[in-house]
Amino acid sequence: MSRIVEVRIPKFPECWDSCGNCGGGEVIVDDVLVLPGSTVDYDDTLIVLETGKVALDIPTPSAGRVVALHIAAGDAVVEGQVILTLEID
Repeated sequence: MSRIVEVRIPKFPECWDSCGNCGGGEVIVDDVLVLPGSTVDYDDTLIVLETGKVALDIPTPSAGRVVALHIAAGDAVVEGQVILTLEID
């Protein structure tokens, strides 16, 4: 039986608050590497985030099929925001 899960932006590194070098400013979706209907394996990169100084690959927490995207390239995102909906077995 499959189930639907929401994949979210993970917690940003704690050093961003203390140092500020990497995490200063908005976090923007630089690239979306999947589409609705795409099949992904555990740890595949879903999106790439850009902070202006650092690019971050955001992987999938499990294998499954992308049901819906909730972000697009160029969007500003925040910690905990839903990226996509994934159907997993």
